[in-house]
Formats: sequence, C-alpha cells, structure tokens
Amino acid sequence: MTQTSERPKPFLFPEFCKGCGRCIEACPKHCITLGTAINPATGLTPVLLDLEQCNGCGLCLSACPEPYGLAAIPAAQAGAEYELQDPAELFGARTHAPARAETIPDTSVALGRAEPLVIKGTYASAIGALLAGCRHFFGYPITPSTEGAELMAKILPKLHGVFLQTVSETATVNTMYGCSGAGLRCMTFTSSPGFSLMLEGISYMIGAELPGVFVNVMRGGPGLGNIGPEQADIKLACRGLGHGNTHAIVLAPATPQEMLDLTMLAFDLSFLYRNPVVILGDGYLGQMTGKVELPTHVVKPGLPSWAVSGDAAHRGNLICSIYLSEPDLEAHNVRLNAKYARIAEHEQRAESFLCDDADVVLIACNTPAQMAKGAVRELRARGIRAGLFRPVTLWPFPIDALRPIASRARRFVVVEASAGQLEDELRLALSHGAAGQTVVIDAVRRMGGVLPGQGEIVERVVALEGAAS
Repeated sequence: MTQTSERPKPFLFPEFCKGCGRCIEACPKHCITLGTAINPATGLTPVLLDLEQCNGCGLCLSACPEPYGLAAIPAAQAGAEYELQDPAELFGARTHAPARAETIPDTSVALGRAEPLVIKGTYASAIGALLAGCRHFFGYPITPSTEGAELMAKILPKLHGVFLQTVSETATVNTMYGCSGAGLRCMTFTSSPGFSLMLEGISYMIGAELPGVFVNVMRGGPGLGNIGPEQADIKLACRGLGHGNTHAIVLAPATPQEMLDLTMLAFDLSFLYRNPVVILGDGYLGQMTGKVELPTHVVKPGLPSWAVSGDAAHRGNLICSIYLSEPDLEAHNVRLNAKYARIAEHEQRAESFLCDDADVVLIACNTPAQMAKGAVRELRARGIRAGLFRPVTLWPFPIDALRPIASRARRFVVVEASAGQLEDELRLALSHGAAGQTVVIDAVRRMGGVLPGQGEIVERVVALEGAAS
C-alpha cells in the first residue's frame, strides 16, 4: 500500500511581501498575479494568490527574496481558519540580517599640475563633477545646457562611468533617485522647462534624504520662452522644490571658474547633508568662455553607511520618502527642519566688493554680477561710494554677511534678470534677519533673455542719488 501526502501550498504574509513579482515568474500554473491594493502597514502592494490550479511545486517559495513573504501551509490547513504567527517563531531568525555597515570615507588623490583651460561654463561644471568623483550622469538634452551633457557622454565611458540619456526629465530625476540610493555620486544638466519637470522627483529625493547635483542653466520664460539668459528660476529653486517641506542649497556661480569650483563643492555638501544641491547658472554663464584653473586634487568617493548598495553589509538599509503614519511624517519633518537650520547656520556664502564704506550697495549674482562689478568701479570714479554684495548661496541667503553692510548703507539696488525674484529673497532674508529695515531698496531689472548692462546700472544709480540729494 502506497502512502501519499499532498504537497503544501503557499500562503502569503502580505506585510512581508514587497510585490517584486519574482514568484509570478516562477509559478508554472499562473496562480500568482500582481496586487491591486496597497498594504497600509508597508505602503507596498503585495501579490495575489489564486491556488485553485496550484500543485504545490514550491518554486514560488524558492523565488521569494524575503524568507517570510511566502510560506508553505499544509493542504489540510489551507482552507481552514489560519492563525497568523510570528514568522521568526515559525521559521527561525532571518539568516541575512546584516552587521551594521560602516562608512567608507572619500579620499583625495593628488592631481598633477595642469595648464589653465579656456572653456565654457557648462564644460567647467562637467569637469568639476568628474574631479569630484561623479561617474554617473543622467539627463535629457535642452538648450542652453546640452554641452555639459555632451562632454560627460564623451568622457565618462573612458572612465568606466555611466552616461544615460533618459527618455525625459522625469525619468532623469527618478534614475538619479535610484543611483543616489546606492550611495553613488550622480548629476544632471538641465534648463528651466526641464528643471520644472524634475520637481516632483526632487521632492522625493529630499524626503528620502538622498544626495544629487542639479545644474540648471536658466533660460527665458515662462513656458518655452526662449534660450536667452534669465534668472527667473530663483523662486523655483529657493521656494518651490516640489511639494511639501523642501529646501536645498542653491549655489549661484558668476564665472566659469566658479562653475567648476562650486560643482565640486556641491557634491561634498550634497553628501554631507544627504540632500540635493542645485547650481543655478544663466544662459550666458553656461555658454561663456573663460579661464579655468584646475584644482590640486581629485576625489575618490567612498561609500556611505546608509547606502542601499546590494551587498550583505548594507542589506538592512531602506530608502523611502513615504510615512503613512501622520505622527511619523511629522517627526520626519521635524528632523528635516533641524537639518535645514544647520544648513542655514553653516553654509551661507557671499562675496563683497568695496562694501566697507559703501553708501549704495548693488546686489547681484550670476552674470549680472559681472556688469554690477564694472558699474561699481565706474560709480566710484564718479565720486559715488558704491559696492557690490554677491550672494553665492541663494538659499540659504547670506544674511549674516549682509547684516553689517545693511547697518551702514543707505540704499540697496538689486540688479537682476528677472521680475524681482532675487529682490524677494533679499527682502525675506532681511525680514527674518531683523537687519537693514531702514535701507531703501531699488532695482535694475531686465527680463525675457536680456541682461542688465553696466551703463544702465550706472545711470539708474546716478539718477537715484541725484533724486536723493
């Protein structure tokens, strides 16, 4: 007499299922399908089982990467009321529980002396990224930033790096999310309309506390506008980085040299604070050719302990921006706010020119700062004590450096290629910083791809000073 027993069929523990679908591919009877409902405890979508055709082969159990996602339940119990038990008691402790990963620090490698380069701003930023250890670039071409991506496409394969032209800017930012989650340095070049498309993904990266460098070479808008230079993305970068409570360091270079230097800095800051960093240049700066000195070192990146890098040491890490419990999400925002406060305290950057005795202080960034600097020299020659304050970080705005200047100056003149977006940041910083309340604020503004010229800045200041006297 032959004794037979029916093979046990699988049972799903939805709280352990990630919906990866490996069991679906493994099942020869097509008893498993993709789920349709999110599990509120995990935020993931578990698979669905229909065991009518199941022969208990167990291939799905072998395919499941989670040891408790699927379990074998004897056939006698499959139709009966089954009481869930702790998987650890049923099957023992997880065999893949990792030891805590340690951070592998970055190292600095000496770079031999090199002659200066004469290159455009987008090339300088790309070279800065390479020197900072970036070997992963994702992007979609858009004028006037495309040359930076083109240079990365030429060089990265020779450095065993990855260049991927994605199908859209939306795909770009989400690919960066995955690459950054693995603890790798990554970046993109884009321009204003493309940057707009990335905002949702940037919010996800900020929420998940992931680094990444976004170089936005601003062009005329709104809408498609034109490919001329403008500074009308300041409010987007400083106050509108996607939905929710979002902030990122915003760097505003003024020369090709700073395009290189600040790109290198951006990667350091991005990993220091586990947060994206935005570099705002204007269309002229992206295309402008200038002398660039290379640094004395190259960065060899390490690997942060929080990375989801696929090895055993990092197996227990989790990267996500979803908190379905309201108190948990509130606590997460409190942590983010504490980080923003640290950034605001330690990362303000600015440059001043002849501001110590200035009655009139021009405030400008990017290419307009170059015109403003020339205007200061001309105004000084005319007997007007003028100076230039150039914010290098637009967020956090460098109010600490501006406060003593504001206490001495009679007038600020904001020089910008937008309809007051830099001035709005100035006024907000002055308001929060309780400084310069008596300073009169005037402006020289151009829009639509036109930059303010040195002559019109001088004429405006002379007219204002004449009216004041």
